[in-house]
Amino acid sequence: MRTEVITVQTGSRLTVRNITDEADRFVAGQGDGLLHVFVPHTTAGLALIEFGTGSDDDLRRVLNDLLPADDRWRHRHGAPGHGRDHLLPAFLSPYATLPVCAGRLMLGTWQSLCLVDPNGDNPTRHVRFSFLPG
Repeated sequence: MRTEVITVQTGSRLTVRNITDEADRFVAGQGDGLLHVFVPHTTAGLALIEFGTGSDDDLRRVLNDLLPADDRWRHRHGAPGHGRDHLLPAFLSPYATLPVCAGRLMLGTWQSLCLVDPNGDNPTRHVRFSFLPG
């Protein structure tokens, strides 16, 4: 298994960051197999969405509507509303497994792999790519 960790800066507010190019670079030339992507954080997840056409904005809006950053949460350390950040992985998994053929990700025409991070208290995230050859 080949593995690598990348560092992603996500900023100080709910961020949807397209990491498809980084994943493509990782699997380039690797042949057939599976790419496993894992975000080792309790406040981040992954989404396969159409990026850049408004879907990423819609996802941010839905997450803010579903998980408002207010004082309703029992988990209270960090910035106000930070408790909601710890619920995100229950809705957006912190891992994904994607097929790779001839060293290329087999995503749909409009699919992008996105890191979703609502946690403004920690703007640095790590993403582990692991390639399992077929």
